[in-house]
Amino acid sequence: MSQTEQQLLETLSWRYATKQFDPSRKIPDATWEVLRKAASLSPSSFGLEPYRLVDVRDPAKREALRQAAWNQSQVTDASHFVVFAVEVPFGVAQIDAFMARTVAQRGVAPESLAAYRAMMVGTLVEGPRAQKIHTWSSNQAYIVLGNLMAAAAQLGVDSCPLEGLDPVKFDEILGLKEKGLATVCALPLGYRLATDKYASLPKVRKPLGELFLEI
Repeated sequence: MSQTEQQLLETLSWRYATKQFDPSRKIPDATWEVLRKAASLSPSSFGLEPYRLVDVRDPAKREALRQAAWNQSQVTDASHFVVFAVEVPFGVAQIDAFMARTVAQRGVAPESLAAYRAMMVGTLVEGPRAQKIHTWSSNQAYIVLGNLMAAAAQLGVDSCPLEGLDPVKFDEILGLKEKGLATVCALPLGYRLATDKYASLPKVRKPLGELFLEI
């Protein structure tokens, strides 16, 4: 169930922000289900998962989203296109939903979670963080984004994180506002074209001695 250190580095080196996807190649259903489960295993602050992953299958909506994303071909050419959206407004309702899931899935008494609930409400709803709750929620969405990209690479599936998009237009096209959601970023997934020149370019990264600061 584990890779060698060299295999891990080779997998992550193979992954890159894919610019050209092969529209004819689709992610097998079984593989996609594994990736869905991998996303659900991503950590989030307090375990609250203040986001939804919108799996856009409708070709017409994908085309409209492409126009709202600088006409980037990945939006329509990739096998799958996932929009990461955060729950808005975030508040007590989401915390209580998490409490209910915890009671159901762990078989604990609700009263045993009272102090934990009070701490989350005090921190996220009533405390200073409440003023920046959208940023906090977005940060959680980026965690699952990173985990999904890494999981995809493990399975030989390409991806490309997208921030080059108009979140307001995305919300309109997908009707997210009515669902209590707001777009943060997106991720096309599929298989690269052999002609994508970016696949063979060396990665540009800071030297490890500069990236890591030892104190």
